[in-house]
Amino acid sequence: MIGVAVVGYGYWGPNLVRNFASAAGVRLVAVCDLNRERLTPVSRSYPTVKLTDDFEDVLRDPEVAAVAIATPVSTHFRLAMSALMAGKHVFVEKPIASSTEEAQRLVEEAARRKLVLAVDHTFIHTEAVRKMREIVEDSLGDVYYYDSVRVNLGLFQHDVNVIWDLAVHDLSIMDYVLPAKPVAVSATGMSHVAGEPANIAYLNLLFDNNLIAHVHVNWLAPVKVRRTLVGGSRRMIVYDDLEPSEKIKVYDKGITVKGDPGANGGNAYQALVGYRSGDMWAPHLAVTEALGTEIREFVQCIEKAETPIADGRAGLRVVRILEAATQSLAQRGRMIELEDVRRVA
Repeated sequence: MIGVAVVGYGYWGPNLVRNFASAAGVRLVAVCDLNRERLTPVSRSYPTVKLTDDFEDVLRDPEVAAVAIATPVSTHFRLAMSALMAGKHVFVEKPIASSTEEAQRLVEEAARRKLVLAVDHTFIHTEAVRKMREIVEDSLGDVYYYDSVRVNLGLFQHDVNVIWDLAVHDLSIMDYVLPAKPVAVSATGMSHVAGEPANIAYLNLLFDNNLIAHVHVNWLAPVKVRRTLVGGSRRMIVYDDLEPSEKIKVYDKGITVKGDPGANGGNAYQALVGYRSGDMWAPHLAVTEALGTEIREFVQCIEKAETPIADGRAGLRVVRILEAATQSLAQRGRMIELEDVRRVA
């Protein structure tokens, strides 16, 4: 049995506690939170679990082999690094850290100590996103674009902007689903609350080929929207995470170009564009909780010394884009090159 401690019992912590408590091969040893009053529900539901408001108690506990961190982003590096240095495997909420340098150091420390470092990129463990990757690999053809809208009213974050809070999901999905990594990013956005981070933003990501990605994130939308379009030369995908049953719809639609647009003096009108409109189908998706799947994978990686799908390097790639997007945001949308992303991919 792998002893696990959950650090942080705010918004996401209860989900981690519930899943670790029920996971095979795991014993939930301790739950830690600076606010001791938050831990009262834990004592009622899991009376044998140790409760503490001191993170050092977790690090010193020989029964704890792995630490799951669900605290504000600004604390991720300090807590994760301390856990790794104490010889604990680490499962950390997204994003892995608040800078590329911090993420790189965590990756290096985990590798040096041969410890599992996993990042909670929850969406890549959903059946919908896994099916989307399968379709992209097998039948989508050349990938043309990734276009996503991820908006809602709140929850406003005080320590990170809307890009770090919401766009991180799409960046992790793109890192898992798309056949290439972005080489440059630009971002524009705005804050409508004085002294607070940007609450609306638009990201554009460029790739070495003809693939382009666009992500719109917003804390000020009157409705909640979680919709993604992925277009290819043979098929097109609509992924709606709020759809209760048909989250993935695949359209046999597209275009065919006849003739050479470069011929006849470059007159594009000499090229004939044909439109293909075929069937739509919605693949069957198993109903499973992504976080449970993710935690089972984390446990298996510890047991078998394997690498998680969302390992530290995946977290590093995502943070590098987040950092570059924030830099672009401050410079009113200037395109920022992502050479570091290509190097660690």
